[in-house]
Amino acid sequence: MQLNSDIAAIITGGASGLGAATARRLASRGVKVAIFDMNEEAGQTLALELGGVYCNVDVTSDEQVDEAFAKARASVGQERILVNCAGTADAVKTASRDKNTGEIRQCAADRFNRIIQINLVGTFRCIAKSVAGMLTLAPLADGDRGIVVNTASAAAQDGQVGQASYAASKAAIVGMALPISRDLMDEGIRVNTIMPGLFGTPLLQGLPDNVKQALAATVPFPKRLGDPDEFAQAVEFLATCGYMNAEAIRVDGAIRMAPR
Repeated sequence: MQLNSDIAAIITGGASGLGAATARRLASRGVKVAIFDMNEEAGQTLALELGGVYCNVDVTSDEQVDEAFAKARASVGQERILVNCAGTADAVKTASRDKNTGEIRQCAADRFNRIIQINLVGTFRCIAKSVAGMLTLAPLADGDRGIVVNTASAAAQDGQVGQASYAASKAAIVGMALPISRDLMDEGIRVNTIMPGLFGTPLLQGLPDNVKQALAATVPFPKRLGDPDEFAQAVEFLATCGYMNAEAIRVDGAIRMAPR
């Protein structure tokens, strides 16, 4: 797929971090961008900067997602690119013992399910609605109708202590790419996944310098946090390389996460 002003993209979680970097890179290639996010101030600011549109949306809500797709398409047209960056994390052990009292605690299923609903079901919800719209488009010269890029995590393969729900949601995002791409193989719609490692998103940049330095030291090479634009470069590659389909790539400086 050639990136130009005839192409529209939707980026969920697009107001900050990896999503914002992706929106900026795609817009720099002429792509018309729509930003889905719950942070209205940041989303509106970025949309204004890029000449795009912001849609306030919670990806766990069918109604809000439907309204956001309608608003985005009315503004920038039917998207050929969907990048799913919306997600969240949690940290709780499956079961643990209080070191002082000896009390045994367990993770509530509702807490586990919340992460699954946001990260996994929210991603699938946006995929299903987006590709249904892509099916209305004629294929481009290279045969592409559209491309979906999902965000998993290195935790999909090396989940750490307390990450059962997060790792499960991200592993499932990796696992569903192949069957979804097979669902769409006769329609010219590709589905790929990025598994980022430690990136300098607002969440990590807000940590004390000594903590960031310690995290960076765990990366084999280069020994630093990833630049969000490096994630965006991977999105651009997956969008423009027509033979990349049903693939999951790690963008992580060769890190393999330790148990904690």
